[in-house]
Amino acid sequence: MYKLHFTQKLPLSLEEAWDFFSSPANLEKITPKSLGLKIKHHHENKKMYPGQILTYTVSPLWGIKMEWVTEIVAAEKLRYFIDEQRFGPYVFWHHEHWFTSIPGGVLMEDVVYYKVPFGILGKILHRFKIKDDLDTIFFYRREVLKELFGVIRQDAIGHD
Repeated sequence: MYKLHFTQKLPLSLEEAWDFFSSPANLEKITPKSLGLKIKHHHENKKMYPGQILTYTVSPLWGIKMEWVTEIVAAEKLRYFIDEQRFGPYVFWHHEHWFTSIPGGVLMEDVVYYKVPFGILGKILHRFKIKDDLDTIFFYRREVLKELFGVIRQDAIGHD
């Protein structure tokens, strides 16, 4: 089992952050084109809610297209939502999205627990490809979010 933890501060209100990130339609905007993510099914104009099923196609390894189905297993408006894979490229995928109001904006946290398939071959693939690919996805997301929303000004952050 592996774990990723990424944080980012954005100059958004908690409400603005929730509106953007709880809308499944925005996932394609913040995912690298190279991943080939296409949303196949989600409830139009509905924010994340427990029990919601999201269906995508992705091409995570060498352009091989596959279906990825996730379920929103928990959500608390303006605080967090959690998606888990039901079918897809991982043996296990649990992704927590946390939102905390901070001076000048919001702190977003992504915590991902995952397990790769294929036993020892999967461990080798993880070391040389999968981990780097996941880091690239989250670094790409960080840059797109900076372009979309900017960064928190240092003078907006309280000092002790």
